[in-house]
Amino acid sequence: MNVPPTVTPRAFDRLAEIGAASQGKALRVAVSGGGCSGFQYEITLDEPVDDDLVLEKDGEKVVVDATSLPFLTGATIDFTDELIGARFAIDNPNASSSCGCGTSFSI
Repeated sequence: MNVPPTVTPRAFDRLAEIGAASQGKALRVAVSGGGCSGFQYEITLDEPVDDDLVLEKDGEKVVVDATSLPFLTGATIDFTDELIGARFAIDNPNASSSCGCGTSFSI
């Protein structure tokens, strides 16, 4: 059973703070080959397209393309603000290992 990714309220709140929806943008979470662990996350502000999975709250949107979706099944998309910096972060149950910076992973 494929469980779609979830987005925390904190991530949606951050999108609202930066005004993504008012610019016609969504947070795009994609997976591509590369990185130090085999796959890497690409997190950008982008316009949604027809084949995207759209996760929405109060007009703010997070989108995942059809190719990346299997890699993000059951993942949680969050926003963290720590001493080392603020960023959107992914907790991915499909990843068997990940690098220290949290942007690449292996399955």
